Amino acid sequence: MRNLLLIVLVAATSLSAKETVPTNTAAIQKVTGEMATAANALIAALDDAQSKKARFPFKSDQRENWGFVPRERKGLPLTDLDVKQTALVRALLKTAISEPGLVKVDTIMALEAFLGEIEKRPDFRNPKNYFTSIFGEPKAGGTWGWRFEGHHLSLNYTIIHGNAVSVTPSFFASNPGEIMIDHKMKGTRPLAAEEDLARAIATTLKESGKEIVYSEKPPGEILTAADRKAKQLDPVGVPASDMTVAQQAALMELVAEFANRHRQELADSDLAKIKADLGNLRFGWAGGLKRGEPYYYRIQGTTFLVEVANVQNNGNHVHAAWRDQANDFGRDILSEHVGHDH
Repeated sequence: MRNLLLIVLVAATSLSAKETVPTNTAAIQKVTGEMATAANALIAALDDAQSKKARFPFKSDQRENWGFVPRERKGLPLTDLDVKQTALVRALLKTAISEPGLVKVDTIMALEAFLGEIEKRPDFRNPKNYFTSIFGEPKAGGTWGWRFEGHHLSLNYTIIHGNAVSVTPSFFASNPGEIMIDHKMKGTRPLAAEEDLARAIATTLKESGKEIVYSEKPPGEILTAADRKAKQLDPVGVPASDMTVAQQAALMELVAEFANRHRQELADSDLAKIKADLGNLRFGWAGGLKRGEPYYYRIQGTTFLVEVANVQNNGNHVHAAWRDQANDFGRDILSEHVGHDH
């Protein structure tokens, strides 16, 4: 598998970021069709009051009103659903999220119950305080969107004419990053792979003489926060073009850890675009490289951006965002379709 990845990476370096990356349209259409079927099954199971909470016009301002902190949210919370309806939300999630991704989702939500227990605030830290929203009319070949969101989790999907899916903004977080106290969940660490892979790559780059650590002091938060439109950040760290083939492969393995939260068809589509832009990727680190030390890192390409901050709670509270500076909420693809239609 690693040899195959290296071959793909070497081939990808010959592509410019502007070249068209082939997309398996049939595979994406299969995904969007399943999404529409699952969304409509959920809608059919809701009563009028629930439907009013869950549904919004596609052009509603709420579609881009995403966030990851505890706050008042629009949408239909799990607290309002019975067992059958909850299962239908789960079925909708499975149309987008891979099995490893679902484990992360479940663990992040379970941490809310953990925090509610140790903070003695079960109403505030409610693992059912996650909301489903559907934007527009779900149908095969249609343009619509949906979101599943609560504290430390925001999953946003925009479907364009059934042929393309934007999966960003995508936000996963973990508080604590690792449960260290004596508890039945001790050792729980939902974003372990993202942290361990990144630290290993950064350490290897530093040992090989690369200036991967651009600041000894990490920022207090991811820089794009919950901005509706991500921005191009300052180029920091080491460009992939200055890495060895093995280091490039390791970097793409880390990127794949984020992409593979989604089912294979969606992950493959995003990874193909990122691999085609490999020569423009940069990996930068701020803070300490030893486990337990607060840190921040980002991987940035022409439009692709991953930001991870583990600074709060003495470096035991992880925020991780996957953004597309051109295509969050499907903006770039939507504008292409509008231009083509006119």
